[in-house]
Amino acid sequence: MTIRVLLADDQALLAGTFRLLIDSAEDMEVVGIAGNGREAVELAQATTPDVVVMDIRMPGVDGLTATQEICADPALHDTRVMILTTFELDEYVAQALRAGASGFLGKDVGPEELLRSIRAVAAGDALLSPTATRTLIARYLSRPESRISAADSLDVLTAREREVVAMVAEGLSNEEIAEKMYVSPLTIRTHVQRAMSKLGVQNRAQLVVLAFQSGLVRVEPPRP
Repeated sequence: MTIRVLLADDQALLAGTFRLLIDSAEDMEVVGIAGNGREAVELAQATTPDVVVMDIRMPGVDGLTATQEICADPALHDTRVMILTTFELDEYVAQALRAGASGFLGKDVGPEELLRSIRAVAAGDALLSPTATRTLIARYLSRPESRISAADSLDVLTAREREVVAMVAEGLSNEEIAEKMYVSPLTIRTHVQRAMSKLGVQNRAQLVVLAFQSGLVRVEPPRP
C-alpha cells in the first residue's frame, strides 16, 4: 500500500527537497505541497492524504490552526498530522497535541529518519522521535502554568494498561513493549487503544503527555 503524503511548508526549497526524497521511496508518494495553513487544509480535503507533514510557522493560517481543522474534519478521520518543529518552538507542543498532531520531527532530520517517521505516523504505532518529544514535553511541563491534575483520570486504567502507557511514554514501539511483556504486538495495540479510549485522547502523543502530567512517568529536567 502506498502512503500518500501532503507537505505543508512555506520554504519552497525545503519542501521540494522533501518531495524528491519521499517520491523516491517505493511505498510513498507526495500528493501535494501547500505553502500555508489554508492551502494545507484545502489540499487535505481534496486529496485525503494518509500523512500531512506540517510546518508550524507559515504566513496567514499557521500550522497549528491547520492541524486543528484537519484533525476535526470527520472526512479526514484517517489523516494523521506530523509537525515539523525545533526546540525553539517547544511552547507550541501542548497546542499541537490538543489540535490532534500525532508527533514531532525536527527540520534537521536525516533522510532515512524522515521516511521512517512518516511510516510510523501512517501506521499509528510509534511516537515520533521519542527523545526530542520527551524533551519538548519536559520543557513545557516544567512551567507552573502547564501543571494539571491528571492522576485521577488514570484510575480508569487496569494495572496492565498503566504499565503499557508508561512504556509508550518512554518512547517504546508496540513491538518493543510486546517483547518486554512476552505478548504479541497485537495485544499491546489493543491495550493502547483501550487506554486511549478510556482517557479520551486521540493519539499516542496525547497519551504520552497525559502520562507525564499524571506523574506516571517522571519528567527529566531539560538541559540548559
